[in-house]
Amino acid sequence: MLKGPLCTVRHLLTADLNTFIALVNDLPSRGDHFSSHFKSPEQMRKEFLQTGFVTEDSELFVIEDRAHHIVGVITHFKSRTPICREIGYRLFDAALAGRGYVSEATRLLVDHLFRVYQYHRLELLTAPENIASVRVAEKCGFQPEGLLRQAFFINGHYCDVSVHSLLRPEWERLHAPLSMLARM
Repeated sequence: MLKGPLCTVRHLLTADLNTFIALVNDLPSRGDHFSSHFKSPEQMRKEFLQTGFVTEDSELFVIEDRAHHIVGVITHFKSRTPICREIGYRLFDAALAGRGYVSEATRLLVDHLFRVYQYHRLELLTAPENIASVRVAEKCGFQPEGLLRQAFFINGHYCDVSVHSLLRPEWERLHAPLSMLARM
């Protein structure tokens, strides 16, 4: 469990499963940047029972507010190379946008991944017009790298994708002042 002042990032519990499935399958909350494909509740329950949504290839966490309500999801998963992981996130309620939940959850997960694993590079792929998601990447220290033209097919349209990355040395520089203060 990763705790910050605004939210907690934790694994999904059995008691959360019905609520989580309803939130994931709520089409209006997906906006323009997520696929409108439903996930089968039975298949999700089966996968949860088998893996808890944690495998070598991916790990799913819920984002929980201080009142213990699930407000979003954040995950990391296998990318193109073994030294890299991609991070994805989704806020379930647009009314909560701009409150810092996703930024804090992303920072917590980034810190965890670089402290616990030997990954050298983390990536965020966003729709270029998804200003909120691009802003999360920037606030968390990710650097823009470029555009993958028509790399995603979402809701019947090919979409461009912006690539942002954060390298371990960049993350270490961001945390150097904190580690220096801890030694004093």
